[in-house]
Amino acid sequence: MADTLLFEIMFIRLSCPYLHSGVKMKENDYAKVLLKKALELIRLLDAKALVVIGIELKKPPKVDVPILLVGKEPDKQCSLKLLPLPLSMGTRNLVNLASSFMIAEGIIEEGEAFIYVTPFTLGIRKAKKTVEVKDDFFSQIEHVFQEVLELAIELSLEGREGKPIGTIFVIGDTRNVMKHSHQMVPNPFKGYKINIFDKESKEVIKEFAFLDGAFVISKSGRILCAGRYLDIDYKRVSVNIPSGLGSRHLAAAGISKVTKAIAITVSESGIVRIFKDGKMIFEYNPRLD
Repeated sequence: MADTLLFEIMFIRLSCPYLHSGVKMKENDYAKVLLKKALELIRLLDAKALVVIGIELKKPPKVDVPILLVGKEPDKQCSLKLLPLPLSMGTRNLVNLASSFMIAEGIIEEGEAFIYVTPFTLGIRKAKKTVEVKDDFFSQIEHVFQEVLELAIELSLEGREGKPIGTIFVIGDTRNVMKHSHQMVPNPFKGYKINIFDKESKEVIKEFAFLDGAFVISKSGRILCAGRYLDIDYKRVSVNIPSGLGSRHLAAAGISKVTKAIAITVSESGIVRIFKDGKMIFEYNPRLD
């Protein structure tokens, strides 16, 4: 990243009530100060875009460059470009994804500078595709996908009872997913209407993440089953995944090939991967952030 990160400042001691100027500040004022400085830097350095991460904007800043809002649930009424991603991915990875997204969308060209600002960080970057992500990853982002991705990141970081685990989440096209799979163990979700948006659902999922097989989640967010074995005939199904990946990733790629579902895997090593149309479109290790 050394060749792409030009400059970054950060308020490290968030509890400190004073800036160097000696003016007492509240925590929610840090973002206002950094955003103001970001606008000044854009004009001073002729940056080509502004990326705002995790800051709620009451009105769009007055600046003559494209503005990209990054966050889990941005205001749908906002006229600015949106990239709805879980903030738990961390600033570095969100900035990298924002950079890749802007290049893919033609907002900025590779090598051009942009400014990014978070509630406690201000930085300058050169646009570059630094995350292993395909352009069609960005078209998959919607609410259920966001929730499952955030859960996958939590599992990567926390494991189950402090121990690393690996699992698969299959999202969408559930009718065909069920046709291409069978139950390995009794389904703990049978007879229950548990949705990924329910307050306690994530803790329930974590409790069953040790089961072999996959979780199957509908497009509306309902968790249909866990411990599902994905039946893929690899003599007939061709997938494209990096060498060195195991049977879990092969199964995830396979189910995304024979159905319209998206598959998210979590490895014991902590790496989160996303598969669609038989290929990997995203790879990220939260433990390295």
